[in-house]
Amino acid sequence: MTRGAVPLALIRKRLAENGGGTRGVVMLVHGFGQNRYAWHLPSRSFANYLANAGFDVFNLDLRGHGRSRHFGSRRSKSVRDYVEEDLPVAVDEVRAIAGDRPVFLVGHSLGGLVSYAAAPKLNGALGGVASFGSPYHFARGSASLTAIATFIRLVNVLRLKPNPPVPLKPVGLTMRAFRQVAESPLYPIPWRGWHKGSMEPHVLTEHLKLAFDRASLTELHELFDWAAQKKFGGELDYGEKFEALDLPLLVISGTHDDLAPPQGVQPAFARSQSNDKTYRALPLGHIDLLVGKDAPRWSWSLLANWLSARVSG
Repeated sequence: MTRGAVPLALIRKRLAENGGGTRGVVMLVHGFGQNRYAWHLPSRSFANYLANAGFDVFNLDLRGHGRSRHFGSRRSKSVRDYVEEDLPVAVDEVRAIAGDRPVFLVGHSLGGLVSYAAAPKLNGALGGVASFGSPYHFARGSASLTAIATFIRLVNVLRLKPNPPVPLKPVGLTMRAFRQVAESPLYPIPWRGWHKGSMEPHVLTEHLKLAFDRASLTELHELFDWAAQKKFGGELDYGEKFEALDLPLLVISGTHDDLAPPQGVQPAFARSQSNDKTYRALPLGHIDLLVGKDAPRWSWSLLANWLSARVSG
């Protein structure tokens, strides 16, 4: 997709039956430092599940990630790039391809936050927004993340120029090698990303190998700065317009999520003024919400049912 100044990659999945007709249009938005494989592993694919359920599914690689990077798009300078350029351009392209139908944005982690922030300007083009493990109040519910946010707010150490990309594949490689250590009581870091025992070794290996992409220090700084300000979007102030938006909203948190605890995720639901909003807390971790062994019967089916009720309505 080259509409606009930044080339972006969209992978489309739908059933070939009935001439390719579908029940509704969905665009998947990955999280921080990830890519489209967060939704689509060879062993477990959320994207395939939704397509098999009859939806027209578009899996987006944000700028600087996955196939978008191979097409020449550079990393973001700010989360604002995703909000004000990537999602609007991608939604326009999806509607040009799939027909003039409402698009449902479905985001994981940062992808959900970007969807919240972009939704007000895209309101006429959207059917609703759903999020998985998206910390509306980043770091809330995690003492260690809150401490980092406070420290960053005080000394502002991560505001670096230029903004070097941080490859996460070596991190994934290390975690694959020491997976058993990461699931042991001796693991010294308070964040893992998945709940112990929630993922089969081969599925976790695939995720760490394929979905781990590149991280931006600027984006990380922004998230911690928002946390320190206790305000969604910080100085960008995305919260007021999102909260006033009357659009179907589904907010899902994981009770075992050590990166986005329910205390930080639930406020998006609580503060939204939508007349059609739903919140669910599932016994899953951050990655488990998408590709854990229990995801198909919990989070996947929950989203599919939520979408089905709104496209039929």
